[in-house]
Amino acid sequence: MKNGPDTIYGELFNDVQLQAIFPDSKTFTDCTPKSDAKNILVSYDAAKKNPDFDLLAFVMEHFEMPATPTGNFTADNTRPVEEHIELLWDVLKREKDKDIPGSSLLPLPYPYIVPGGRFNEIYYWDSFFTMQGLKVSGRVDMIESMVKNFAWLIDTVGFIPNGNRTYFLGRSQPPFFAQMVDLLAELKGKDIYKEYLPALEKEYAFWMDRKKEGPAAQRRTFLTDSGALVNRYWDDQPVPRQESYKEDVEDAQKYKGDKEDFYRNIRAACESGWDFSARWLSDPMKLHTIQTTKLIPVDLNCLLYGLEVTLQHAYNHLGMKEKGTGMYNKSKERAAAIFAYCWNEKEGFYFDYHIEKKETTPIKSLAGIFPLYFKLATAKQAERCATYLKEHFLKAGGLVTTPIHSGQQWDAPNGWAPLQYMAYKGLKNY
Repeated sequence: MKNGPDTIYGELFNDVQLQAIFPDSKTFTDCTPKSDAKNILVSYDAAKKNPDFDLLAFVMEHFEMPATPTGNFTADNTRPVEEHIELLWDVLKREKDKDIPGSSLLPLPYPYIVPGGRFNEIYYWDSFFTMQGLKVSGRVDMIESMVKNFAWLIDTVGFIPNGNRTYFLGRSQPPFFAQMVDLLAELKGKDIYKEYLPALEKEYAFWMDRKKEGPAAQRRTFLTDSGALVNRYWDDQPVPRQESYKEDVEDAQKYKGDKEDFYRNIRAACESGWDFSARWLSDPMKLHTIQTTKLIPVDLNCLLYGLEVTLQHAYNHLGMKEKGTGMYNKSKERAAAIFAYCWNEKEGFYFDYHIEKKETTPIKSLAGIFPLYFKLATAKQAERCATYLKEHFLKAGGLVTTPIHSGQQWDAPNGWAPLQYMAYKGLKNY
């Protein structure tokens, strides 16, 4: 597997990021070298000794800047939104990638859609919602192409990273792969499950990986006192994020405790897709109080319940009844755990669960609607959740992510499209 920019460029990477020669720390991590990395480092070692050395000029001389995903596209505000989206598909489409030495891009073998803006790579959980639009547009070929890319990543990397960049190889994102395969099966028939079963099994193995002996909390898993195995967000690399290097180093200075814990918690929050939110903070107003790995997220466990159900359906469709029964039992155990640990009877809503405090967290968040999407809530619980959404989340423009005004982007007053979708679909189930 390719090395990341921090490993390839060493001191040069450190200097570029800490001196903040670009307004966005992601810029340098997405640059592509104009020549061999070793030659660039030799040139850097010599050039930096010059008293008139200009680091920005050096980088501009030796690297290509990231491409702008939308190119010269200009939106026509007079067009209906449906036409605007149809035009954007081709603007945001990327053909299969070329492998460029020294680039952070993990080259994908099939075409895909990128989010746009500063994001010129595929993102895991974003893509499920992109596929909903592609479905309406009748672009089943692109949906299948993207699912194939994710299956390729599972086979090549061992899991689906946050995005197809080397600097994302420590973490994944909310596990929507099973939902993508279900969507493809809906569009092309259930025989699709045969093709993607190996990837689904590897995805599940990644999230459930732990040793038989050892502490209750291991990587992305947590064994509860009752014997239920549930999951949390994690990252295998307890170091500053390469794409937010300076910001992480500075924020870590305020953290009371092991810096590795801070970096892992920051990265785990990125794995959640909610980067960042009061949901992960012991003090909603202070990012350096982040505690992501101490929490059992309700949305993550609902998604893994969904993966277990998809595996069960795939096994049964392929005549693998014993495996289907085994996965059915696991899904029922997880459903019971979600109710036992994440349902707050007093509030009438679902919350994350704090491992150490052994209680639900006080932070209200739209993650609490995931049990409705997966039909895990009873009719009475769903009714109480609907009332709770109206009382605490519903605003003129939709549902706020949390009611807390923390300054973080996954908090009030912001609402995010994926969560509006999950809430709408969840409520429609009842």
